[in-house]
Amino acid sequence: MGMRSATRSRLNKLPWWLLASFVLAVFFLWLIAANGDYRQIFETLLRGVGITLFVTFVSFIIASIVGLVIALGRGSKHRAIRELCSFYTEIMRGVPMLVLLFYIAFVGAPQMVAAYNWIMGPLIEWEIVDKLRVRDLSMLWRAIIALSIGYSAFIAEIFRAGIESVDDGQLEAGRALGLSRWHTFRFIIWPQALKNILPPLGNDFIALIKESALVSVLGVQDITQLGKIYSASTFQFFETYNVVAYLYLIMTVSLSLVVRGLEQRMKRAFENEA
Repeated sequence: MGMRSATRSRLNKLPWWLLASFVLAVFFLWLIAANGDYRQIFETLLRGVGITLFVTFVSFIIASIVGLVIALGRGSKHRAIRELCSFYTEIMRGVPMLVLLFYIAFVGAPQMVAAYNWIMGPLIEWEIVDKLRVRDLSMLWRAIIALSIGYSAFIAEIFRAGIESVDDGQLEAGRALGLSRWHTFRFIIWPQALKNILPPLGNDFIALIKESALVSVLGVQDITQLGKIYSASTFQFFETYNVVAYLYLIMTVSLSLVVRGLEQRMKRAFENEA
């Protein structure tokens, strides 16, 4: 009776949306294994998964580093730095990601190449380094730069909110112990802010996976672009975009469960410490 009661309790706690998602995933997996057309589409689009994950991971790492710098800048005691970081955050959050992709790809990239050649001018003349051409900066890296810039503004707000959630008394306590501003942040403020930062940061990572589909407009061979090419050549739009949606759902739902698991683990860890 006790085991049956425990099993019933677990089933009652099981979210129905997760069960429905699992059934749908199994159904599509069976469809891909049993249907030749779906299997061919799946094998074709699978080549784009690596590009999608590469764009997402690299963009997220760069965006997180830039976002942390911007967040710290917004808390600077120098007004000029605060205003500059606030200006960056508000402007980048106000520009649609698709527009930013086009701007960086076709306006920003030539300017970055020109700036590089100007800075490296003497080394180029002495033939120590080669002159960079616009075509040398691939569309893949233009897309990564654009996504990194766009998401750094959103991540900066996450960092700022997490840091500001820590009581001011913690900063005063650190200074009273003789710690520098940096050591106070590193050893006192940051560990406490991290528990508030990680959940929304994980959600932004999942959102970035979906936003990475926009890089297909630049011809980057991700899942969406390969799906677009395959469906246009075979006219199997229904089957192709079913598989495209399936691949994105597998990645995003799986990562959502990982993020939720980390949240629960962190919550228990902080409760035990308290």
